[in-house]
Amino acid sequence: MDEAFSEAYLDGEVRMSKFRFSVSNVEMRQEGVIESPDFMAAVGALGKKVEVRSGDTLEIGVLGFPPARFACMGRLSPDEPFWVPVAA
Repeated sequence: MDEAFSEAYLDGEVRMSKFRFSVSNVEMRQEGVIESPDFMAAVGALGKKVEVRSGDTLEIGVLGFPPARFACMGRLSPDEPFWVPVAA
């Protein structure tokens, strides 16, 4: 078994990944880091931590990989923006 897998999951602790993000529009840009167990949870948590409006652009990723880009098309709920992928 892979040693990294063993250390990350079999000791009973799930290591949180640090995702760097930026949310921007024509008026402003917010940057930060969010810790989350996976990519989908990190994207989902942003609506609770950062003010997001329709038309905003999100770039999010982890160190060593290019960021994914999304555009906010509206909201599914007050804390849940609706993101769609966009080409870089």
